[in-house]
Parts: sequence; structure tokens; C-alpha cells
Amino acid sequence: MAADPLTSPPVHDLSWLTRSLQHLPARDEIAAASVHERAADILRPSGALRWLDEIAEWIAGWHHQPLPEVRRPFGLIFAADHGIAAATKVSAYPTGVTQAMLEAYRAGRSTITAFAQIAGAEVEAIDVGVGDPTGDIRVEPALSLDRFNDVVDIAVTAVNALDTDLLILGEMGIGNTTPSAAVAAALAGGETAAWVGRGTGIDDEGLARKREAVQAAVRRIAGITEPLEVLREVGGAELVAIAAAVVAARMRSIPVVLDGYVVTAAAMPLAMITPGALDHCMVGHCSAEPGHRKLLERLDKRPLLDLDMRLGEGSGAMAAVPLIAMACAGITRVPTFGEWFGE
Repeated sequence: MAADPLTSPPVHDLSWLTRSLQHLPARDEIAAASVHERAADILRPSGALRWLDEIAEWIAGWHHQPLPEVRRPFGLIFAADHGIAAATKVSAYPTGVTQAMLEAYRAGRSTITAFAQIAGAEVEAIDVGVGDPTGDIRVEPALSLDRFNDVVDIAVTAVNALDTDLLILGEMGIGNTTPSAAVAAALAGGETAAWVGRGTGIDDEGLARKREAVQAAVRRIAGITEPLEVLREVGGAELVAIAAAVVAARMRSIPVVLDGYVVTAAAMPLAMITPGALDHCMVGHCSAEPGHRKLLERLDKRPLLDLDMRLGEGSGAMAAVPLIAMACAGITRVPTFGEWFGE
């Protein structure tokens, strides 16, 4: 009988994350420079597709290939339930929707799976706590250290099993913009309410409850500054999984497309520990959540799309995959002036 990954001793844990963040591989600057040079001589006006050329350069650097291409995009969705959503109404939807959506992902009947079919991507949904809510972050840690380590191990193992050249990260967890706002507020500071949005469309009373919950969580951990400890205290299981997946992808030099507010908040602690930890990541879109734009400014990340989306699931990141593939094609399938004119 196979070991249960939720109860087996972890192979990857908090210490693995900490060590890995101190030894992150760099991109291939020679491959990236090759694309930069080709873009300067491509058969179109100089700089006409500058940002797309930079995307192709980014892919080349992490693929260690001077001719970038996206052939095997893969979306990972991590799903979990939250104690804060079970304890007080911080979402427009009941917590049982998380389980229902997990089933829809696995049946290939969700928005993200529909988008993936168009993008030529595969999708896998991974349960890291559906039906097993995290703690109520207002009064207790979201995850124990043991559970944090178990989730890290599940996520790293999942990434290491993939055959992909572009990883799209998404999430599902009713109420999870609340812990995301708590992580952002605790790490980035400023007025707590500024990090809290309406999520899936909660009303004014719900927004007030949500703000109060985030404020209580941030007050509870006052004095805790270590980013991964903040993530453990006021985050969620899927947020921890996303952070671990980002690091695991970096260790394999796999470029990553981050989704919206929740995914970006999950990745933020990594950048606060090690500058450049998110260099292999692009942000697929800017969420309608006001806190997401603030996070992007803090991380100096420019989203590829800005469509006022608030779905989650990795849908915004997946929507950006064809754009990334086209950026590569614009370099590899178009001749340079020298190639075309025979110089």
C-alpha cells in the first residue's frame, strides 16, 4: 500500500525551503542575450514588440535555449479549506464550494480546464486540505509546523513529477483572499483595510467582517517578521503549496506564470527572504482585488493581462499562456534582416 503523503515523514519542509532560497539557480544569460541580439535585428521595426521580445528572452534564459518555445505548459491548482471562512462569513459562497470545484477541475469541466484546452496545456488539481480547514487565523495559527511541512512536501513532489516547460500556478479555497490579505498586510504594512477587497463579490457587511478578520489576524502575530512564519501563521495550505511550488520550479529552471492576488501573496514571502527569488516568475494578470495591484507594485512585477478578472483557479495565468507562446514564435519563426535579405 502506498504511503499517505499527508502522514508520511516529509522529505521537503521549512528547512528545505529556507536552504533552497539561499541557493537558487540563475538563468542562462548567454541564451537570454542571444534572443536579445536576435530581437534587435528581427524583420520588423526596432522595438515594435519590445515587451513580447523580453518575454521570449525570459523564456530562453530559464530554458537554457537560445531559441525559446513553449511546448508543454502545465497548470497546477492547489485546493484547501480555511478555518476563517468556516468561522465567519468572509465569502459570498459557502465553504462546500471548494470540494465541488475540486471535482469540476478533475472532471475537466471548469473554466481553467476549458482555458487550458485552448492553450494546449494540461491541468492537475491537488487537494492539500479540502475538508480539513486550517486554523481560524484571528485566534490561532493557520497551520502547525508539521502540517506546513507536509504541504511543502506534497507541492515539491508534484512539481518534480511534471514534464513541463512552463508552470501555471492557481488555487481554490473559499475565503482565501482573507488570508492572502493578512499575509500581504503583515509583510508589506500600511493600512490593513487597503489590502482587503470583495473577493468573489461579498456585500458591504461581509467586507466589514473581512476587514475585521484581517486586522485581528495581523494584530495576533504582531512582532513576527520572518516571512515564512507569517505565511504559516496567517496564510493557508494552498498558499504554502504555491510558495513551495515556486521554489521547486526554480530549482528545475522552470519558468512560472503566477495567477492573481492569492498566488502573488503566496509568493511574496519568497522575494522578501531572497531578492530575485521570483525572477523566474511572471504574473499572468492583474486581479480586480485592489491589494493585488499594490503587491505587484511592491514586487515590481508587470502583469501580462489586465482584464478585471476575479475568478482564481489559475484562469488569468492560463489566459496569458498563448501570449507567451506567441512571444517566442515572434523570435523563432520570423527571420532577421540578415537572414531575409541574405546579408
